[in-house]
Amino acid sequence: MQSRKRFSLILAALAALVLVLLALNVCIGSVPVALGDVLAALTGSGQGTQADIVMSLRLPRALTALFLGGALALAGYLMQTFFYNPIAGPFVLGVSSSAKLALALVMLLSLRQGWLLTSPVMIAAAFAGSMASMGFVLLLSRRVDSVSMLVVGGMMVGYICSALTDFIVTFAADSDIVNLHNWSRGSFSGMSWPDVGTIALVVSLCFLAALFLAKAIGAWQMGESYAASVGVNLKRIRLLIVLLVGILAGISAAYAGPVSFVGVATPHIVRRLLKTERPGVLIPACSLGGAVFCLFCDLLARTVLAPTELAISTVTAVFGAPVVLAVVIRRRRGQA
Repeated sequence: MQSRKRFSLILAALAALVLVLLALNVCIGSVPVALGDVLAALTGSGQGTQADIVMSLRLPRALTALFLGGALALAGYLMQTFFYNPIAGPFVLGVSSSAKLALALVMLLSLRQGWLLTSPVMIAAAFAGSMASMGFVLLLSRRVDSVSMLVVGGMMVGYICSALTDFIVTFAADSDIVNLHNWSRGSFSGMSWPDVGTIALVVSLCFLAALFLAKAIGAWQMGESYAASVGVNLKRIRLLIVLLVGILAGISAAYAGPVSFVGVATPHIVRRLLKTERPGVLIPACSLGGAVFCLFCDLLARTVLAPTELAISTVTAVFGAPVVLAVVIRRRRGQA
């Protein structure tokens, strides 16, 4: 009973922190906007430049950071659970990079041919890239027993995909490729309300699906043999987890480009806070934690060196990489 109360308090605190950071992201910038003006813009009574800034620029961007931060953290939690690997994540195992490469190829082709690049096409391309990388990592995980070798293999996939993406961006001469270059650096900016609606719908459905699988994921954590003994359909749970990771990583790459370390670091921070491995608690907590992480990092990316804006991956790496390093050191000490 005390544990439930503690979990509820921490989840409530994370939700409150999301709301606070959401407000700060909307209010703070090169043009400060008072909270009263934000509320006026939200109710439709606001007018002028500040209302346009809130509704056209800052709020869509903040909501994108919220949903995609949650998506990346949830994808990271599912990957760590699936591979029994504490440092698995969409960025570390090359899933985000392969999604980025597939989407860059589709974007370049559409620009060359003058085709309209719609949201479903972007998501499908990124999903295909994610699935290709996940397939390789799955094959590699069956051939190597070492966690470090699995991570090295995934990182090599990521480096190769990133190098190919940079090659595409570098030798694309069209002026329209400026958008591709900005996207390839990672950013939550430039989102329209239809984009936000698509992101919110896809991420919310994946979140509900993950909650629905929480009991089966809890059995999976105890080992495949135990999961099978309690009636979990191993083939189905494998397929569903891989599909969820592919969709979550794919939609993040499709709209924000590569965002590093969110999926790896956030689940560990949340576990330390909650001191539990229960999926029914960690799934919502990781989603909220990822939203907090990305809202905070995006606020810093916009304001620290204003008017120059940092790539979001630059900021997330500053805070996420030390967490991953601490996890690796703790794991090595445990093995020793």
